[in-house]
Amino acid sequence: MTAPDLSTTTPRSPRTLLAGHVIAARTLDKCRAVIAGTNGEYHYDCPLDNLFFEYTGINADTFKAQVATGADDAAMATWITETATPHTPTELAVWNNSLRYKRICEMPAELQLFLETYIPEVIPEEKRPHVRYWFDVYDLEEGRM
Repeated sequence: MTAPDLSTTTPRSPRTLLAGHVIAARTLDKCRAVIAGTNGEYHYDCPLDNLFFEYTGINADTFKAQVATGADDAAMATWITETATPHTPTELAVWNNSLRYKRICEMPAELQLFLETYIPEVIPEEKRPHVRYWFDVYDLEEGRM
């Protein structure tokens, strides 16, 4: 599987589903890029990735080892489904939506403080009113919104 060059492009949106999970496709893109040495400013096994790892019970090193086999998206989706802690469809939907629609005011105080300065640095003033949810920050910064 070809790794994205994250010095010239961005990983997928945290909203993009892989194996039914938000964050997973983005985590996979960053992991592939780290393995290939093309991650640019992006980090694998970051706090966002760890939300996915904690929910699924998958270890970051184990995930990386599976990615290193060259597995494509479909193979990784199957592996995630087979490896992750089982959740009902309702539990997965609730988890996805709790992240997909998390407002900044619902985040821990230290992250709110960080975002108070980060958002003005990376998002043009005219687009800031579009920041309603945490994932909007990623999508606006990376040009998807």
